[in-house]
This record gives sequence, C-alpha cells and structure tokens, in this order.
Amino acid sequence: MNIVIIGCGVVGAAIAYELSQVKGIKITVFDQQPPAQASTGAALGVLMGVISHKIKGKAWQMRQTSIQRYETLVPELEAITARKISFNRQGILSLCLEEENFPAWEKLVEIRDSQGWHLEIWDAVKLKNICPQVNNPKITGAVYSPQDRQLDPTALTLALVEAAQHNGVTFQFGVTVLDAPTPFLESSPKVCKQLETTAGKITADWFVIAAGLGSTPLTAKLNQMVDIRPVLGQALQVRLDHPLGNPDFQPVINGNDVHIVRVINGDYWVGATVEFPSNGNEIAPNQKLLESVREQAIAFCPELAAASIIRTWSGLRPRPEARPAPVIGKLPGFNNVILATGHYRNGVLLAPATAHAIREMIISQGGA
Repeated sequence: MNIVIIGCGVVGAAIAYELSQVKGIKITVFDQQPPAQASTGAALGVLMGVISHKIKGKAWQMRQTSIQRYETLVPELEAITARKISFNRQGILSLCLEEENFPAWEKLVEIRDSQGWHLEIWDAVKLKNICPQVNNPKITGAVYSPQDRQLDPTALTLALVEAAQHNGVTFQFGVTVLDAPTPFLESSPKVCKQLETTAGKITADWFVIAAGLGSTPLTAKLNQMVDIRPVLGQALQVRLDHPLGNPDFQPVINGNDVHIVRVINGDYWVGATVEFPSNGNEIAPNQKLLESVREQAIAFCPELAAASIIRTWSGLRPRPEARPAPVIGKLPGFNNVILATGHYRNGVLLAPATAHAIREMIISQGGA
C-alpha cells in the first residue's frame, strides 16, 4: 500500500511515524517548507487535556488518547533518535480569578476522578506556599493538573520525522502540489489516483491532507474545498537571571488564556494572542495585544516585570470555518483522500490521537 501525506507540521509528522510502524506500507511525506514551520513552529506545546472542560464524546476521548500516548511516545522517540525532547512533566496550574466559578471546577474534579484522572483545587494559602511567584490579590486559588504536560513542538516534530525516516518513510521538502488531474475515475465516491507537484506526478492508494491552512487550496483543486481560516498568535520569550519560585517545581502557569511556560533556567515563553483576520485572510500582528499578554503575565507573576525580552514570534493557526476543530475524516466525495487538519489551537495536543485515528481508518479498509 502506498500512502502520501501532504504537510509536515506536528500532525503530519505524527501520522507518518504512526503509520511507519505498520508492515507493508510505503509512506512519502511532502511539504513545501521544511518540517515544523507554520503553526507548529509558533506553538507553545501546552497539553491541556485533563484540565480542559471537554468531558465526553470525541473531544474528550482524543485528549485522553493523546495525553496517555505522550507518556510513551516521548521516551520512544528519544531512544530511536538520541534527540532530547524538552518535556515538562510538572503539570499545569490554572489560576482562578476572584469571579471564577469554583463549583464548576469542583464538578470537573469529580468527573475526572470518575474517569481515572486527578485534579486538585488549591486555596490561596496553598498556592502561595507552593508557587510564591504567583502574587495577585485577585487570585483566589488555583486548579492543579499533575497529569497534563508541556513539550517543545519543534523538537517533537523533528524527532517524529527522524524516527519515521528510521522506519523507512521518505520525506520530500520544497515540494508544492500544483494540480489534481481530472477527470477522476467514474466512480462514486471518486478515487484520486495522482497529484501533480513541482517534483512531478505522485501516485498513491491513499492521500492524507495534513497541511493546516494549506489544506484549503489543496481541497479546492479536488473541487471539495474545506474552508480553514487563519488566526494569528503572538508569543515572546523572556529571560530572568533565576527561575520563578521554586526551581524544582515549574509547572505551566495559565490564567485568563495566558500561558507562562518554563523553557530553561530563567527563560520563559509567554503567550499567546488570538487575532482574527479583519479583511480577507491578512492579519498584521498587533503589538498592543502582545504587550497586553505580557502585562497579564506580569500581573500574575510580578517578578516577570524585570525580565528582558529575548525574542518574539508569531504564527497562523488553522481554524475551520463554521464547523468544529479538528477536521478528521474522508474528504466528501472521495474514497481515498483523508483530512487531518484544522486543529486550531490544539494541533500539538491532539497529534497522537489524530495519527491513531488515521491509522485505524486506513488499516480497517486495507486499501483504497
């Protein structure tokens, strides 16, 4: 069986690695850029699974699958590639502001307990004792999720690529899809046999589209356009001469949709903005919004006011229009074209579960 994956962000790379473990499959991955560019390269890698308010159905199941898989996936990739993947196992601490609804959190604690997961509600005293860097009179407590994680999305993606190569997957970068030749086979649903690219014609039994924002023009060539719009996110890396609070306990701190992520020593990622296009699909980064994110982080952890800004960056997240994220399943009208795209703000979190879902779809059918 010959499978072509288009797109090599974290989702495409995860699918390639997952499928590479199945015997008898030839896999090629194409991307017009090097791996881990676009939204993957801009992500903070915060895996909000247990602490999310998704409690049932596919939305929760995918989170649970991914959180469980990461525990084995990271050491697996490190063993195959000898690469170190920064993986923060110290959990996520979500700050509760004075107007926060504690009964809703208490209910979530109960639900997670029944599902076999653990959450803790900390009062202000416990929060101050364990994380003294958090200092704001409006914060009444926090919810601590010890089983959620954070990792470096770029390091993860590069390790997935190398491990997939180790298992025989071919990667071709700098390749753009030009067209999907028509007419298709006279069948319903249709079968896509080949795509024309800058590297020539590519044929396959299955095509997996994991191209984020690039999925929209690609599906348009197949006359089944999936509408995915960009949402800009900006973040910054700041540096102190020491870690915040207890150097040995550095969970991701989250509040009011702002994340403070320990990277190394006294370096932290702070982000991210959520900026929608105002005219067409063009979005110019709004400097004031990035500054407001920094100010919010300082309001939570006042020591950050003394931190110097090392770098800022931005990326476009792929958000499906008028439908839930992500978009996983067969392209309407086609028997052998699968979509794994439009993950919006959860591409890194949901990559393992997406890869598992794609593998199941392909293997269950055994061919196009």
